[in-house]
Amino acid sequence: MNKLEISIIIPTYCEEGNILPLYSKLISELSHLKISAFEIIYVNDGSTDGSLDKIKELVTQDSRVKYIHFSRNFGHQNALRAGLDYATGNAVISMDADLQHPPEMLPILVNHWREGYQVVYTKRKDTKDLTFFKKLSSKLFYKLVNYLSETKLEEGTADFRLLDRSVVEALKKFKENNLFYRGIVPSLGFKQIGVEYTPHERFSGETKYTFSKMVRFALTGITSSSAKPLYFSIYLGVFLAILSFLYAVYAIYISVFTEKAITGWTSLIASILFIGGIQLVMLGIVGIYLGKLFSESKNRPNYLIEETNL
Repeated sequence: MNKLEISIIIPTYCEEGNILPLYSKLISELSHLKISAFEIIYVNDGSTDGSLDKIKELVTQDSRVKYIHFSRNFGHQNALRAGLDYATGNAVISMDADLQHPPEMLPILVNHWREGYQVVYTKRKDTKDLTFFKKLSSKLFYKLVNYLSETKLEEGTADFRLLDRSVVEALKKFKENNLFYRGIVPSLGFKQIGVEYTPHERFSGETKYTFSKMVRFALTGITSSSAKPLYFSIYLGVFLAILSFLYAVYAIYISVFTEKAITGWTSLIASILFIGGIQLVMLGIVGIYLGKLFSESKNRPNYLIEETNL
């Protein structure tokens, strides 16, 4: 067993106002647990504000605070990967820097781990002040991922979890560039348990997850864990081909055996445009998979570290 009992990974992107408050709350909770051998790893994902300065300020005050500073923004999942690569604790906890993941949950996560659970994941409970759009987009995300992927995700799960050292070592064997830990962790097996939590309001700043980023994240999740979208495109193509064949038979019958003429150039053009649009969508799906293959074939690093104290 390692000397360090707990490592806490905090991916950070432009969270200048949240660095110190989160640190204070973490130290308070860890002291209640009587954990002295721990480390807090801030992974600064190319922040453009004063986040790195705030982290370095903590480093000078507490040697248990570590940091990894990327050369540019590589994304949340790659920041998690860097944290997992460098964390040395027997248990590793990952959480966001905006304080929406309550530090008060740490004792619950650690106690379940001490009971023998190797993965303790969290499930967000929706609050009354959550916007309708956020609720709807979240539900659609999980329904879509669960329908199209082979790994089922529980609604409200995110990257706020505790992992045993054995699970961390298993995760480090995954070498793909397009990471989706929400889908990978449930597929690993091990002894897992979920706990619910009520998210806090963001302490400072604004969310960095724009709608476009959420869409890209959803596409990454779906295409990283399943090939079902490719099969879906085949099924849809066969269905449209059957419809076209039946319509052709109908048109021939009307032309040969009746004196009627099939009119309606508008409907014909609309049908052509519809089928053309479907074809472009299917080509886009295939293109996403080909793009992933191209990205993986280059075998570039998931992140580049500009400086660190680890």
